[in-house]
Amino acid sequence: MPRITLVGYRASGKTAVAASLATRLGYAWVDADEMLERETATTIAEMIGTRGEAFFRDAEADLLRRLLASCDGVLATGGGVVVRSDNRRLLRAKGRPVIWLEAPAAVLRARLASDPTTASRRPPLAGSDVLGEVADAVAARTPLYREVSDAVIDTASDAPDRLAERIADWLLHRQPALPHAGPERVP
Repeated sequence: MPRITLVGYRASGKTAVAASLATRLGYAWVDADEMLERETATTIAEMIGTRGEAFFRDAEADLLRRLLASCDGVLATGGGVVVRSDNRRLLRAKGRPVIWLEAPAAVLRARLASDPTTASRRPPLAGSDVLGEVADAVAARTPLYREVSDAVIDTASDAPDRLAERIADWLLHRQPALPHAGPERVP
């Protein structure tokens, strides 16, 4: 069974699309953030609050290495997994195909604002306001997502099941990517 790795900012739909895509393809799936919280018996917000972001990023990198070595099926990564260059190299080497779930910052901000778990599960990373940092964080991470991705799909308006259908169709009909060609837009 091939691996399919999903990357993208918080609230881009990675978990919901991973579940739907895995069901559609008959694959297993893993949400890296949920697995990390289970393994550490704490939320990511608590981990960062008590041990710091560096500790969290180390744990996230370790989990990514383990998942890319053992996980067949669909892998939904954490939104910031691309901030470390070693993680980006690993995603390019062992995570392919990597699909970037993209949405405009305003859409992501609205999704985060309407999610009742945002405050308890999604810590602010650049100050004290999760919602206020979205535009800057998306702008900073966009080139990093682009760097690791084979394909990009806009998640702003389609439901997860429709996004999974479009990704499955792309996987079925895609051509081998040229080196450094950049991500292909999923129709």
